[in-house]
Amino acid sequence: MFLAPSFSPIVTPALRAFAAALVALACLVAPARADVIGVRQAELRVEDEALVLNADFDFALNATLDEALQKGIPLYFVLEFELTRPRWYWLDEKVLTSTTQYRVAWQALAQHYRISSGLLAQSLNSVAEVERFLSRVTSREVGRRDQVIRGERYVAGVRLRLDTNQLPKPFQVNAITSREWSLDSGWNRWNFTP
Repeated sequence: MFLAPSFSPIVTPALRAFAAALVALACLVAPARADVIGVRQAELRVEDEALVLNADFDFALNATLDEALQKGIPLYFVLEFELTRPRWYWLDEKVLTSTTQYRVAWQALAQHYRISSGLLAQSLNSVAEVERFLSRVTSREVGRRDQVIRGERYVAGVRLRLDTNQLPKPFQVNAITSREWSLDSGWNRWNFTP
């Protein structure tokens, strides 16, 4: 009868330290899970001669972002829309793209929040009002009717996210590793036929 020799690995302190360093490095490199903005409903409609977007997001500011606002750090949110036409022989054709940036800031002297987009601005009294404002997109014009072909199938997509590139530099470093600074809905896509 043949018995296999027993194998006993030699574990040195240096090998243990190397293994611990690998585990620590894996924990640091693992991507931070982003807080999710849910998409309750999204639709694209043809009204008169315009294509209009309606969307409803499940959106809430976490405590870290609210604290940053209270300390005078403005937050930038980006609403992105795209309309593509699938093609079997090549890459999908981008027909329309639209981006809207919102700047949210706390006005300490006036004791209200201010949301601005381009030249337009609005004052709101509470975080709940800010969340409600950002979570609802109603009749936003994203294109003209003559930019799409009637009866053709398109894929529409919408996304709402916190733009961490607009944060001050020290907070951009935080945003890379901390999930509290990563707020994103991801792309929500649906079929659209005018």
